Parts: sequence; C-alpha cells; structure tokens
Amino acid sequence: MSYEDKVLPELLPMLHSNVIFDLNKDLVMMRNLKQPALEKSPHVLTVTRMIKGPESQLLVKIYEPKHRKNEKLPALFWIHGGGYVLGHPDGDDGLCECFVNEVNCVVVSIDYRLAPEHKYPAAIEDCYAGLKWTADNSEDLGIDASRIAIAGASAGGGLTAALALMARDKGEPKISFQAPLYPMLDDRNVTPSSYEINEENLPAAWNREANIVAWNMYLGQNASAEVSPYAAPARAKDLTGLPPAYTFIGQLDPFRDETIEYVARLAQAGVPVEFHLYPGCFHGFDSIINNAEISRRARGEFINALKRALNKQI
Repeated sequence: MSYEDKVLPELLPMLHSNVIFDLNKDLVMMRNLKQPALEKSPHVLTVTRMIKGPESQLLVKIYEPKHRKNEKLPALFWIHGGGYVLGHPDGDDGLCECFVNEVNCVVVSIDYRLAPEHKYPAAIEDCYAGLKWTADNSEDLGIDASRIAIAGASAGGGLTAALALMARDKGEPKISFQAPLYPMLDDRNVTPSSYEINEENLPAAWNREANIVAWNMYLGQNASAEVSPYAAPARAKDLTGLPPAYTFIGQLDPFRDETIEYVARLAQAGVPVEFHLYPGCFHGFDSIINNAEISRRARGEFINALKRALNKQI
C-alpha cells in the first residue's frame, strides 16, 4: 500500500494540488502563500495592538464578542504555526473568531519573530512577553486572570509546550490549560514517524526533510549543540506541575511519535492530558482542508475540551 492510499479520501485533493517546496529555496514564496481560511464572523470585534517585546514592538490581535456583556471572560492566548519560519496571526483570523463564538472567550494572538532572521530564543521570548502582557492587562481586557489558556498548532504547538514550561519555571503567569496541537517538539528527528513521513512517501505534506531544514533555521549554530527545552520541549526532563493538556495529531504526521511520547510523559508526571490520534491524516490537515468532515470533527473536539477547561469542568 502506498502512503497516498493511507490518506483519507476527503483529504486527497490537498496531496494532488499542494505546492511542493524547498524551504531553503522557497521561503519567501511560502511566506506569501495564503492558506484556506475559515469564514470570518460578524459577531466578533477584532483590535490590533502594539506591545513592548524583548527587543522590539510586537503586534497582537485581540478578538472578543462584539456584543459582550459586562463580565470577565476566560482568555485563550493563541500562537500561530509555520515551522518557526512561516505564518502570521492574520492567517488564523477565522479560527480565532470561531474560538470566540464557540467558547465565549477573549483570544489574544501573537505575531512573534520568525527564523532564520530571528533565531531561538526570539520566538519563545516574544510569546512569553505576549502572555505576560495579557495577564498583566487582564482588567483592561475584561479577562478572568484565573482562566487563561494557551494553545497553538505545529510550531505554535511547540511554542505552547515551551511556554507552559517557561511560565512554570518563572512562576508566572498562571496558566489554567495548554493545548499544544500536533506540536513541533523535538529537534533530533529520531522517532520512527520522523523517518516514515519523508519526501518520498508524502512529498506534498510537511515531512522529514522540511522539518530538518526548519529546525536548522530556528536553532542556527545551536542545532548541533545542547538544546534548551524552551526550544525543543521534548528535551525537558521534568514535566511535573504543568497545566492540564489537550492535543491531537494525524497518524501520517512526522510529529506523531514525539507527540505520543510527550503525552505519555505528561501523564506519568501526573498532568491531566487528553489525546486524539486521527488515522489517515497528515500534518496540518485541519487547517489545509478545514471543511473536511475529519477537520470539523478534530476542531470540534478541541473546542469542546477548551470549553470544559475554561469553564473549570475538568
């Protein structure tokens, strides 16, 4: 059976139409490509702010119910994906609006600095600054500071896991829930799935070769040295004391095994964790073909978990 035969039929159009790229040669082109977006909502108010970052001003997008009542809402700090080298908050507008409508929360989405222009630790430092700003300005934002969740997908998932570690180690801000979705956790690329999902088997999906290039761009000279768990959370030796977690991943994702291992280690450390593995799905399936039944189901399961977490039902 070929790897294409393992892909769910409703996801096959992506494999036949997606651009096959080389990050070393096509980074600018990839940054200019637009992913299919969810339809925007008329019920959400979006404001763009500039905040103080570690080395420069950072853009954050704040989404909230347009006709919100006079009450403090829970918050989701959202981190976009893109292999640490691609992406912008604008690409997740529809998704963040979906969170607002479905969960009745405020979403803060951060525009962190990208590699290779800004290598580690720029991205995680920007994300921590954005999270700290969100918590410190909870009164002005109408946020319940005891109900702040963090989440992101792919590289955003890796940054979510790293941010949970950093906030724990620094002692602030308090995070009530983390959702590192199909996260980019391990720079070593030594798991069976990191070898299995390669350029030969799935050339049009995120694969081993693209992943190695992206990690090298992110880590730079540190790529062959001892790497911090704030860069690659799979390297963290202690996962105790982290907030409850939720994640999902496709079975045809190169991050499958590093995610399964991380989930198991969270559970072993006493962290409540929920995990979903979706057969026949490649990396980022839920955003690339966002209207497929499996994509709606995966998104819906995550939103339900988020609702439970932010309403303190877990």
